[in-house]
Amino acid sequence: MVSLGEALRSAISKFMGAPTADRQAIEELIRGIQRALLLSDVNVELVKKISDSVKKRAEEAKPPPGISRKDQIVKIVYEELIGLLGGTAKKFELRKKPYVLMVVGIQGSGKTTTIAKIAYYLFRNGYRPGVVCADTYRPAAYEQLVQLIGNTGIPIYGEPNSGDAVSITLRGVEEIKKKGCDIVIIDTAGRHRDQESLMKEMAELQEKIRPDEVALVIDGTIGQQAKTQAEAFNKTAKIGWIIITKMDTSARGGGALSAVVATGAPIYFIGTGEKLGDIEPFDPKRYIARLLGIPDIEGLIERVRMAEISVTEEEAEKILSGKFTLMDMVKQIRELRKTGPLGKLVKMLPIPGLGNLPDEELNKMEEQAKKWEAAVYSMTPEEREDPGIIDSSRARRIARGAGIAEKDVKQLVKQYQEARKMMRSIKRAQHRVPKELFMKKR
Repeated sequence: MVSLGEALRSAISKFMGAPTADRQAIEELIRGIQRALLLSDVNVELVKKISDSVKKRAEEAKPPPGISRKDQIVKIVYEELIGLLGGTAKKFELRKKPYVLMVVGIQGSGKTTTIAKIAYYLFRNGYRPGVVCADTYRPAAYEQLVQLIGNTGIPIYGEPNSGDAVSITLRGVEEIKKKGCDIVIIDTAGRHRDQESLMKEMAELQEKIRPDEVALVIDGTIGQQAKTQAEAFNKTAKIGWIIITKMDTSARGGGALSAVVATGAPIYFIGTGEKLGDIEPFDPKRYIARLLGIPDIEGLIERVRMAEISVTEEEAEKILSGKFTLMDMVKQIRELRKTGPLGKLVKMLPIPGLGNLPDEELNKMEEQAKKWEAAVYSMTPEEREDPGIIDSSRARRIARGAGIAEKDVKQLVKQYQEARKMMRSIKRAQHRVPKELFMKKR
């Protein structure tokens, strides 16, 4: 299935390639946007609302000097899509210390993994989190938390052999507070909105524990059903904010996001992968920018920081000046892969054209990176320092030693030469993002 981003980029690309921004071209653009949103399971009424707004604003638009009518209309689409997802980012804030956060969600939504991600994210941002496992219905819940964050230094409290969630939580909160934590995160049992006993337990937990806030985990693959889930949980325990998981694989992510926004509940985070660091604050502007292929520099910087990638000043200077060796390049690719799939990172880079590559091509980058690393380790020190000496004979030898095809070696050398040129201009490339997309409304 075509992703929401690919469908939107296709509609906009077709519009930008039209001879003029006449009524027919605008209507075709709107139809393309409608198809993209409906395929992502966005509510029909919301799709109609955004379509009508884009059409009305496009007809009335009077571009400022220096801005084309096409660019102005694309800017309108950008703004309307941002509005569909809530407009402005809502940030997590610790309003008191210690702060008790109870996390709830449907069974199978990835709640326990998400709690580990939230704890790790807060830990990496200077907080002192601790986790209480109050899920007495799933025996492996405590072990899962230990496996995910047990080696990070984040305290975890659990009583795997007890079935009294309220007592476990009361003791756990006190124990975590004693360890000097400024935020206590409670992992509750997964439940369905029609499971009366579990919903009753959640209500009892809230009454006895009196958490400072309740967060709801929602699976991004459920699309419009996210609204029903959010409303059902909110009736039992007042939801403070929401995190939506599986946004890296969900074709229905746009539907889940827009459905939650319609409830009025703020989305603080989205899960973007399976790794511990695959979580990011939800920012409608950044999210839509990525969908449209506009570079997300802030997102890239955040992912690199969260992955603790270490680059010395000397290494950075070598990379940016284009004086790095093949070994330097492979080392940095290996470090970047710690932050997640390379295709996901490439979409954030300010290099024209890369953000618009099909997802299928971007996914191939991960496998190619592994082949390149094998090739470099199969080279002689002389070849690593000066790849220009690698002829067909050397390429065959390197390929045999690395267990890859000769064409992969030649592609690596070619990409290395191009990367050196690219890195010399990457700072300038950051300023190539169309500024008109970010102009304030007039």
